[in-house]
Amino acid sequence: MARPREFDEAAVLDAAMHCFWQRGYEQTSMRDLAGEMGMTSASMYNAFGDKRALYRRALDHYLAQTVRDRIARFAPLPPLAALRGFFTEIVERSVADRQRRGCMLVNSALEVAPHDAGFRRLVAGELEFVEAFFRRCIAAGQQDGTITAHPPAEKLAKLLLSLLLGIRVLARTRPQRAVLDGAAQAALALLQPEPPATVPGHGSDGPPG
Repeated sequence: MARPREFDEAAVLDAAMHCFWQRGYEQTSMRDLAGEMGMTSASMYNAFGDKRALYRRALDHYLAQTVRDRIARFAPLPPLAALRGFFTEIVERSVADRQRRGCMLVNSALEVAPHDAGFRRLVAGELEFVEAFFRRCIAAGQQDGTITAHPPAEKLAKLLLSLLLGIRVLARTRPQRAVLDGAAQAALALLQPEPPATVPGHGSDGPPG
């Protein structure tokens, strides 16, 4: 009969997540992890495997708390409100990150994914998940007239994904609200539909009929 685990899995994964998030994959040692997680090396290996396997679990833990939770919360809102809320929260969290850790997913894309096919697929899949959320919001907004009909939703979704990645990278070096919010608002302004053209002689300032 297997012995029950003598630790809180969510708590130790949270500790591992913060350790990797702060130091990065290469700069985090198994000794660092054992100290942060409050486990012996043997217990850690038995529970989670090697460093790569633990990093994967920690990254999944991060994604569940951030990317997937955020999309689940904003998806039910009206399309434009969902996108504005999403980026407002991204800016707020970036500005509040005094340690300048950035986004663990983006950090993984830059540090780990180029050298590891498994993580490359994971990162690509997660970015596609975010892009699909943007695309759904834009398509719905184009349908109800709250978002410009041109360019098509596919192109605008890629623009917003690029904006997201840019903000998260920029926040590592220039986490000023004016910089990050300025970038977000400029891109979101492109989603606004153009006002209807005024027919000469029929405007509000024209002579009475």
